[in-house]
Amino acid sequence: MQRFTVLFMLFVLFSVPVFSAEQRPDQVELSELEFTIEYPEQFQLTNGIDVFFKQDSELPLIDVSIIVDAGKIGVPNKMAGLEKLVAALLRNGGAGRWSAEQLDQQLEQLAAQVQVKASTYTTNFDMSVLREDAQLGVEILAAMVQEPSFDSQRFDINQQQLLESIRRRGDHAARLAQQVLFAKLYAGHPLANSSRYDTVAPLTVEDVKHYYYHHFSPQHTRIVISGDLTVAEAKQWLDHSFAAWQHLGEDNFLPSFKDSNPSGLVFIHRPIPQTTILLGEIGIEKNNPDLHAVQVMNYILGGGGFGSRLMREIRSNRGLAYSVYSYFSVGRRLLGSFIAGCETKNESVAEVVNLLRGEMEIIRQQPITAQELNQAKDSLINSFVFTFENTHALAKRIMSQQMYGYPENYLEEYRQRIAAVTIDDVQRVALKYLHPDQQLLILVGDREALQPSLKQLAQPVEEIQLNDLL
Repeated sequence: MQRFTVLFMLFVLFSVPVFSAEQRPDQVELSELEFTIEYPEQFQLTNGIDVFFKQDSELPLIDVSIIVDAGKIGVPNKMAGLEKLVAALLRNGGAGRWSAEQLDQQLEQLAAQVQVKASTYTTNFDMSVLREDAQLGVEILAAMVQEPSFDSQRFDINQQQLLESIRRRGDHAARLAQQVLFAKLYAGHPLANSSRYDTVAPLTVEDVKHYYYHHFSPQHTRIVISGDLTVAEAKQWLDHSFAAWQHLGEDNFLPSFKDSNPSGLVFIHRPIPQTTILLGEIGIEKNNPDLHAVQVMNYILGGGGFGSRLMREIRSNRGLAYSVYSYFSVGRRLLGSFIAGCETKNESVAEVVNLLRGEMEIIRQQPITAQELNQAKDSLINSFVFTFENTHALAKRIMSQQMYGYPENYLEEYRQRIAAVTIDDVQRVALKYLHPDQQLLILVGDREALQPSLKQLAQPVEEIQLNDLL
């Protein structure tokens, strides 16, 4: 790790170009960064848990991540938010020989950083601990995964905290807009679900236990461990802490999803001076052969920061928004989504919506320039190196790609596939995956102030009440 950092800094130091007054920085050609991917070592515990190990002795630290294939996707709509309560209680509800209070005290004494978070498909345990305390740290983390106590008082506290966060959701226009967008795009599917008062308030600690015992097991678990230890130590510590775990959970069920092509204008009233705008539609998944062309196209459209067309036209040229963006969230198991959005003053909403749609239509109908193509590809290729700067993050990424079934050569071929994208490819995928006239439009803003813009947009408006989202 230290060798990589030193070499990279030397590269930056001695590769800074000298250019004349007539030569702009964006006209200077930078040589491509050269590096090799150092894959983690893999082994399996006696109970079948796959482990990804990478030694890194730069600092006297050990990082451990435990990834359980159980998340939001396995929670029915009527219990939306359960996965968050499970994660919270796994972190602070006691485990093994430690009560809830003792667990907090022990982790504080070790100065260990521990997080447990639920995502769409997984529940993730992450710990960073000093080398001298790592063996005990691994033992504690193993107890949290295998022997949670699910303290009832901590459940009550966590439930109230989740209910309070739901109440505060009304203060965050962007969160409301995204909640409505996903509810419409993935209607009827667990991906559409968001925690609400009526789904969280009835939950009990027994619901948490039921979810845990049906979804947490060695067959659904992977471990990533890195830092100042040998592979022999990693095997010894992990076998000691995890080998006795033999519980058999249920096989995971992935609900199928079919795009229903929802469209229209959805409005949520909030008495605020700015309006949040989101345009969205169903996008692509990881095995799509157009993935790399889509990434280049989106970089040019709205994913490239100040170099993107949306930012240049809406912010730089017109001063209508502070930040404008677009992105494709690439689906790991199901189709992901495309989203473009910004915030603007209420009187500018119709103008900004038309500009967003207009820029999408331009990239669909007119070829990009060679300069735009080269800048996008250079940025994507040369920023790719930072994926490998952190040893533990790289090991987790490789584990994740195996878990979700990415091609084995995905990382090795990434730069070559980006470099192979052409001007024609960009226009082709823009035509195929961007449909500005059919996208869902979500507006969160003041009803009265938005009336002129709503009239200009001339679309039927569906209004959703805030209470229906909380």
